[in-house]
Parts: sequence; C-alpha cells; structure tokens
Amino acid sequence: MKEVDARGLSCPEPLMMTAEALKSAKGPIKVLVSEAHQRTNVEKFAKDRGKKATTTEKGSEFEIVIE
Repeated sequence: MKEVDARGLSCPEPLMMTAEALKSAKGPIKVLVSEAHQRTNVEKFAKDRGKKATTTEKGSEFEIVIE
C-alpha cells in the first residue's frame, strides 16, 4: 500500500500529494494528515473521484485509506 505522509502540511499540499499518489498507485493508498480540515478535504477529494475513503482517528492525527 502506497503511503502519503501529509502531516503538518498546509492545504492544498495534502490534496496535491494525494492526487499524485492516486495517479501512480495500482491499489489502495494510505494518507496521513494531522488536521480535521485536511481529513475532510482528502475524504471529499476521494469521493469526488469515485473512491471509497475510510478514516481512522489515531490520537490527534488521521489515517485515511482510499480504495
């Protein structure tokens, strides 16, 4: 599984990194973010592209798996 570590980055960087990962990934990708609004933006981005996003809260951070 490809992993995108976008923790601590400002938008739109997490979205840009996610888009790049989706282009090259053959399977699911994992996106790590540290802010709630980044989580929302990545989930919406995945949904807009017809992907399923599953989010797990890990302490103050979020792990989003996009399939």
